[in-house]
Amino acid sequence: MKYFALLLSNLFRKKIRTTLTIGSFAVALFLFGLLAVVRGAFNQGIAAAGIDRLMVMNKVSIIQPLPISYTERLLRIPGVKAVSHSNWFGGVYQDERNFFPQYAIDDDTFRSVFPEYVVPDDQWQAYLNDREGVIVGEDLANRFHWKVGDRIPLKGTVFQGTWEFNIRGIYHGKQVQDDTTQFWLHYKYLEERANAYWKGLVGWYMVKVDNPDDSVRVAKEIDETFSNSPWETKTDTEKAFATGWAKQAGNIQFVILSIGAIVFFTLMLVTGNTMAIAVRERVRDLAVLKAVGFSDVFVLVLVLAESVLIAAIGGVLGIGAAKGLTLLGDPTHGMLPFFYLSPQIALVGFAVALAVGVVAGLLPALSAMNLNVVDALRRV
Repeated sequence: MKYFALLLSNLFRKKIRTTLTIGSFAVALFLFGLLAVVRGAFNQGIAAAGIDRLMVMNKVSIIQPLPISYTERLLRIPGVKAVSHSNWFGGVYQDERNFFPQYAIDDDTFRSVFPEYVVPDDQWQAYLNDREGVIVGEDLANRFHWKVGDRIPLKGTVFQGTWEFNIRGIYHGKQVQDDTTQFWLHYKYLEERANAYWKGLVGWYMVKVDNPDDSVRVAKEIDETFSNSPWETKTDTEKAFATGWAKQAGNIQFVILSIGAIVFFTLMLVTGNTMAIAVRERVRDLAVLKAVGFSDVFVLVLVLAESVLIAAIGGVLGIGAAKGLTLLGDPTHGMLPFFYLSPQIALVGFAVALAVGVVAGLLPALSAMNLNVVDALRRV
């Protein structure tokens, strides 16, 4: 630490250049943090998917329904622990840009299949007692400043007409990645008000298995049970379903990794050039240090420390800015509800910044270490 003042004086000899280099690191780390948040948002459903749940859909398409009579047949399949079902509602709240997922759920079975969603018992009972009652996620409630007791109008799209609902409860997730942007209404109320086509039909089934190791076998048996019927099924694990859904937006991970690699490679070149110029400007000073007794290793560490310190300051500023942005909430208004920068990703970003600082400063530091004192002192 006794040489820290010397380090700072060398570092800020050219204040504008150093500031711009630190700014380059800050921008790069901010971009890294933002890309990591976007990747995490796209993979949210994959991370939160239950390892013991299966999704049973119509083989033709997820928008095609299935008969509600399949419930009992699914329960008779060996290895099935519980079965629930949902329908997509698709209403519009005030403006079409106010998108959020809306599901008509089976009140009797939903919580047994999705135990990670927690609703206070008194609120759940109030919901059961109100045919127009709904349960909403805490993030959704915060987004629109809703509270228990509010009456929410939705304009139907799939199910035509104006629908009004009473918020009877607000659920939260047991884990940070759990989706708390959903809107749940009664399946029985939807079936009651929908046109005749929807009587006795559901959108898809969620099946909970006794043993996750049996998931593949159970999925295969489900599809075989309903093969050659008018309503054939396609069954996947919840994780496989979430992965397939995310891939519809393209290979997000490849794009993010490619952009990140290009940014950090460019940053390494910029920082390396900055340190090389700094060493050339201080050839005489470095020679004097060697002449008065400082070792070659000390000179190498001194130059390398400057590069690492620039990276560290820029890294902290960039990651801090990215974290600050996530604390402001989801800027996409529901398209990326899981807008969160984890401490682990922040540490990875900071470590990458330090690594770039080391690599970028290594060649200039080696050049300074190998500097010949006599030749250097002649460069005046």
